[in-house]
Amino acid sequence: MGGVVGRVGGRERRLRVVGRQLARVEGWGEVVRRVVALHATDPATVFLTVAARLREPGGGVTALEDALYGETGALVRMLAMRRTMFVVDRASAPTVYAAAGKQIAAAEHKKLLAFLAEGGGWDAAWLEKVQAQVRAALDEHGETGGAGLSRLVPGLREQVVVAAGKPYEARQNVASRIIRTMAAQGLIERRRPAGSWASSQFRWANAEPLPELPVAAARADLVKAWLGAYGPGTEADLKWWTGWSLTEVRKALAAVGAEQVLLDDDGVGHVLPGDGAPTADDVPPIATLLPALDPTPMGWRDRDWFLPAEHRAALFDRTGNVGPTVWWGGEVVGGWAHRADGTVATRLLADRGAAAATAVDAAAERLAAFLADGGVTVTPRFRTPLERELSA
Repeated sequence: MGGVVGRVGGRERRLRVVGRQLARVEGWGEVVRRVVALHATDPATVFLTVAARLREPGGGVTALEDALYGETGALVRMLAMRRTMFVVDRASAPTVYAAAGKQIAAAEHKKLLAFLAEGGGWDAAWLEKVQAQVRAALDEHGETGGAGLSRLVPGLREQVVVAAGKPYEARQNVASRIIRTMAAQGLIERRRPAGSWASSQFRWANAEPLPELPVAAARADLVKAWLGAYGPGTEADLKWWTGWSLTEVRKALAAVGAEQVLLDDDGVGHVLPGDGAPTADDVPPIATLLPALDPTPMGWRDRDWFLPAEHRAALFDRTGNVGPTVWWGGEVVGGWAHRADGTVATRLLADRGAAAATAVDAAAERLAAFLADGGVTVTPRFRTPLERELSA
């Protein structure tokens, strides 16, 4: 990486967010490309992330379900960056797995073996046998839920003793740990859940093996995609988003020839080669209601340039998970919640004028109509103070 090639201030960064991540597009594929990966810890987030960015969200659920669970399987869930669940395009899944998922899967497998050995005396050979039985059951019976797999595979019905000899000694089933680890390893994958698109009661199916990719090249490709969507970003932003070491981040930045720019605080950000030029000033502001854990507010560690520090206590939980947010002009200006009566309540924490307030009201009505069509009431998995207050 060479010297500093220019300055990209907060206003320019907010314009980039509007143009690159919040612009209304035609289909889910363009949304995924623009944000790199969809946060999927909360199943509803996947659908709300896409719907918020579609010109016409009405048909988005069916199209997205087809992409996730249809014959083509164009999208896939995987445990990846920061040991977080994401949905990624199947074509990019090998890159994401090699760059972030494979190392996490190995760690999960190691922890599972320790859990089984300590709690039940089972070893790697026993685990391998059970995993083979799970795959055989799925081959024979097709997509099956966790409870169904436990009925078909005796080993999944075993229990381990946790905290033996302690006052809080307990017994835990091994099924969920084994199934989740197999998914992290790419042996099985989540398929259409029981219930609505907001359900987490997934069925399981055998997964096709992902092609092996060199780790360094995969990390470079992932950083290139991230810079294209989120740049400029700091080394600290990338380290946080990927879960890599600082050395690994720097190697990947060097591999893509990232250029340095100064940010408003005179810190150093990174952009793709040739991406330091200003965005056109005619990018119109957009009112957008983003769900909890949306990839845009979760895209950077340092958020002062789009989210004032005084609003964080209302919009984040205690462990750093962002709740539902209201955006205008590339910055967070408030929050929202879905009430039991089907309405979407909003609160603006920053005054951006009458036009902004009117646009936010229209966006809330659009979201309420989308949720009513799906027959879904959305309550975030990780609730935040403002969301709780507004939903009451």
